[in-house]
Amino acid sequence: MNAPAAPLSPYSSAPVASKIEVHTLSVLVDNEPGVLARVVGLFSGRGYNIESLTVAEVAHAEHLSRITIVTSGTPEMIEQIVHQLERLIPIHRVTDLTLRGGSIERELAMIKVAGRGEDRVEAMRLAEAFRARVVDATIESFVFELTGNAGKIDQFVDLMRPIGLVEVSRTGIAAMTRGPDAI
Repeated sequence: MNAPAAPLSPYSSAPVASKIEVHTLSVLVDNEPGVLARVVGLFSGRGYNIESLTVAEVAHAEHLSRITIVTSGTPEMIEQIVHQLERLIPIHRVTDLTLRGGSIERELAMIKVAGRGEDRVEAMRLAEAFRARVVDATIESFVFELTGNAGKIDQFVDLMRPIGLVEVSRTGIAAMTRGPDAI
């Protein structure tokens, strides 16, 4: 016989059946000191994680910058993040590119690989297959530049580990919607 479920405490949360999702947010902000700190503070103050963060000025005359944030959480958490961002004063617009659909995401990485002999040949062969560009070469190492989606970069880095991966530097995600309209 099934026992009745214990009633929820007034202080307990409702059971969460939502799955953790990764979302890319595009945030148009005033380009002024302290704005990035306020945005990042919103995330850290509420215990949200930022998986990738890029910032650049996109409209010099209007003094506007775009912050691209990749974060994860339940759909409810993502919705809460968007609403909290929209309430910050220096923010003009927040767009969830994942929900909007039809967005393009790219990342730039520089990957340093050391090796001699067959390892050098294998590194160059793989770089050619991934369309990575050699931006620096010495007798003992290469620095490759690779642009693409995060999965492509992860795969290239994983293949370089056994060859002689030394170091990786990544820019974080830059994203934009497809089609003629701005966000």
